[in-house]
Amino acid sequence: MRRNVGIGAINKQRLAREKLTQKGSEIAELQMQHVSQQMEVFKKSLEEFAMKYKSEIKKNPEFRARFQVMCSKIGVDPLASSKGFWAQLLGVGDFYYELGVQIVEVCLATRPTNGGIITMEDLIAKLGKSSGINAEY
Repeated sequence: MRRNVGIGAINKQRLAREKLTQKGSEIAELQMQHVSQQMEVFKKSLEEFAMKYKSEIKKNPEFRARFQVMCSKIGVDPLASSKGFWAQLLGVGDFYYELGVQIVEVCLATRPTNGGIITMEDLIAKLGKSSGINAEY
């Protein structure tokens, strides 16, 4: 009976390890390609949804809130991710985009004290403080 010892056995083990490493790399590459393809399909579907319901997202606050919840559940923030994309897709200009981001930040910051619901007067005052403008209207 022959045992797996010696230089020949060591070379066989090394060759087997190299083959396993190579196969593992191939599988990882295929999985990465598959995930990338899925992300592209998902992004396209989200873009199509946003385009299809663009006017509804703009007009209807309840629909807009549900769209925001849907996006947040899947890890996409239409206010924070790629400003140019959402601004172009939803027709929101830079000024309104930035204003929207600031409003959301204020609401999130005040959430522990008021549940994120704030009067317009308080919101305007907090926005004025954050931008350094005296908010008198």
